[in-house]
Amino acid sequence: MAPDVTRVWVIHPEIKSDPNRREANLALAEAVSLAHALHELEVVGSDIVRLQRPQAGLLFGKGKIEELAKRFHDEEIELVLIDGPVTPVQQRNLEKALKVKLLDRTSLILEIFSDRAATREGVLQVEMAALSYQRTRLVRAWTHLERQRGGLGFVGGPGETQIEADRRAIDTQLVRLKRQLEKVVKTRSLHRAARAKVPYPIVALVGYTNAGKSTLFNRLTGAEVLAKDMLFATLDPTMRKVELETGPEVIMSDTVGFISDLPTELVASFRATLEEVLAADIIVHVRDISHPETEAQAEDVATILSDLGVGNDRVQIELWNKLDVLSDDAADAARARAAREENVFAISALTGEGLTPVLEHVAETLQATVSFETFTLPYADGRKRAWLYDQDVVQDETQDENGFTLRVRWTAIQKARYDGL
Repeated sequence: MAPDVTRVWVIHPEIKSDPNRREANLALAEAVSLAHALHELEVVGSDIVRLQRPQAGLLFGKGKIEELAKRFHDEEIELVLIDGPVTPVQQRNLEKALKVKLLDRTSLILEIFSDRAATREGVLQVEMAALSYQRTRLVRAWTHLERQRGGLGFVGGPGETQIEADRRAIDTQLVRLKRQLEKVVKTRSLHRAARAKVPYPIVALVGYTNAGKSTLFNRLTGAEVLAKDMLFATLDPTMRKVELETGPEVIMSDTVGFISDLPTELVASFRATLEEVLAADIIVHVRDISHPETEAQAEDVATILSDLGVGNDRVQIELWNKLDVLSDDAADAARARAAREENVFAISALTGEGLTPVLEHVAETLQATVSFETFTLPYADGRKRAWLYDQDVVQDETQDENGFTLRVRWTAIQKARYDGL
């Protein structure tokens, strides 16, 4: 075993009193996949621990703690991953009782995001998410948190506690990172404005993590985006131009995978990463149709899209991916079901099966969303006229005493943006 590899054990606590609990075996499998997403971790084993309700101080009962401590000692486990939330007090007590380092689900996802982030924006977003999470976990847990002297701790200076000083330092760092991120996002908005001058529609790939988006993106664009059977393989949106045989050239965007119970700190921090989805003319939802929880995963994706502000007016196409993983009978059934649904296609991104009808449908949909319109702008509305020329949608223009009479060819999204100016 390589010296820089950490031996890990994964635990999924099944809380019987939780009405929203997932199927335990599938949840554990996803947690193990999360652990595999970090190269320096070696998953030695995994367990489901069933509880009626979590214990306040230790999460698990004393008997289970003793059993786990012995097993971890025998297996030389260095790190335990708990697939769920762990309070700061529980973490401290568990680490002491089990004599291992411990990470909860949120901490693990933060580690993965940190490991995968490749652009300046991605790195800043991860740092902000980690600090936001760290801020919620400042507790009076260590001796250095005792008061320095006097006071109630409501104001700074000699009376403040170490916990308040830590929180103040984190807040200062968050403000600094937010300013840096605003600059980066502004630069990206300038890039988007430059792209907008070339009237390429945007097609955004979205989906649950590990659904096959990057494999599909690579097949359609020839790009060498990391495509592995690994959760969160893609974190930073990658955009490439694709020429449709029967339609216009489009910008194809590959986005970060969604996941259930995504920490709120990450949803907020990664909103900018998903801006390309908000700018998309067509959203292509890639689903792993071979996964036992494919319906629940699809609901998670729909919820996040709704939270981002993607309305029902946006064109969405659903791709049932990974036919190659299914048995022949199951694949035939999926093809038959997809054929009966509107805007649904059964495909294999790996083999290329079913992609031609998808691209033809994208081209037809884009042509259908393009319309011609003629209207008159007063001379005082020069800013709107400049915007239309920036978008390269003006087909013809005449002038009279009433102003500019323009004939434009635009997509529904461009029209909506114009109406919002």
